[in-house]
Amino acid sequence: MGKQVEPVRLTAWVRGRVQGVGFRWWARSRALELGLAGAATNLDDGRVEVVAEGPGADCERLLEHLRGGGTPGRVDSVVERWSVPGGSFDGFIER
Repeated sequence: MGKQVEPVRLTAWVRGRVQGVGFRWWARSRALELGLAGAATNLDDGRVEVVAEGPGADCERLLEHLRGGGTPGRVDSVVERWSVPGGSFDGFIER
């Protein structure tokens, strides 16, 4: 029934060659284009964790970008979890 505007939190764990290739910067750029708040963080195991909060449809769009093939490096898999937004983000940061 139209665009999903309820705010949600998307947490996506991206596995592949995604560290040291500009992936977090790229993910931040896509998120900001969509008006989302959150963070992209390098994890010790080589994955990047992307947390984004905003309208559900925009978070879905970001997830499509993460899985899309136009990313820097190489994405092997993306595991996502949907939850209630915490509202703790101001803008979108790289960590």
